[in-house]
Amino acid sequence: MFDAHVHAGPDVLDRIGDDTDIAQAYAAAGYTGFVLKAHYESTVGRAHAAAKSSGLQVFGGIALNQHCGGVNPSAVAATLSAGGRVVWMPTADSHTQQTAGLPRLCHDEPRIGDQFYALPPVDTSTLADTEAVLALIADHDAVLATGHVSGAEVRWLLEHSKRFGVGRVLLTHPSYTVPGLDAAEIAELAALGGYVEITCYQLLHQPGCTPELLAEVARAAGDRLILSSDAGQPTSPTPPEALQLLIDTLAAQGVDRGRLQAAASDVPLALFAP
Repeated sequence: MFDAHVHAGPDVLDRIGDDTDIAQAYAAAGYTGFVLKAHYESTVGRAHAAAKSSGLQVFGGIALNQHCGGVNPSAVAATLSAGGRVVWMPTADSHTQQTAGLPRLCHDEPRIGDQFYALPPVDTSTLADTEAVLALIADHDAVLATGHVSGAEVRWLLEHSKRFGVGRVLLTHPSYTVPGLDAAEIAELAALGGYVEITCYQLLHQPGCTPELLAEVARAAGDRLILSSDAGQPTSPTPPEALQLLIDTLAAQGVDRGRLQAAASDVPLALFAP
């Protein structure tokens, strides 16, 4: 098993454990590894340390939020040159997150100001920086993760990333509140080359989310499905338990268990591994 999306402490939000705790939980559960995500910090150094101490394959990257100046090619170049494997487009500080009123660091620390970010075609002023980021991701054969931006921006990223030779694209939980895409839209994006992520966080915490809706998304994804826990919250199960819960829930909806197991093991590992 390989978890493509997990959070650990230290973080700006409370987490169930730190990097070592999470790595130990995965090792005890027989996992191959995981992707360590943080909304406000590069996780490259932390992932390297967790891999060295646990013997697992642990990958890190950067989310392009306010802490690094948003869509910042310099931050991306530094992250990827240091061994980062993934760049998440704006997440907590995306314009969609701001509009939806979802948690952001500026809510807890108003002195930093309410900065949020958008990509083309929503904000064409970011075109040059976004294209530079895509070129860097392609040069390093890293993963482009679409973050919390809108459906129009996700489609733009998929269409334009091909021009730059980006070969690995993950649609970050596209049926989550942000960007809030339906199964038909997700099927179209999968056909353009994106891998479709479903998370246990959605199952447990997303308003209006049901097992039936997630199963519909899983079917729309076809063979480009990736399951992840997106766990680490004190109100969620441990990450290995969360990912197993997601598999069992979707299997109970009639989705093939073998395909679900692959979506939580071989498929994500192949996407992230160098």
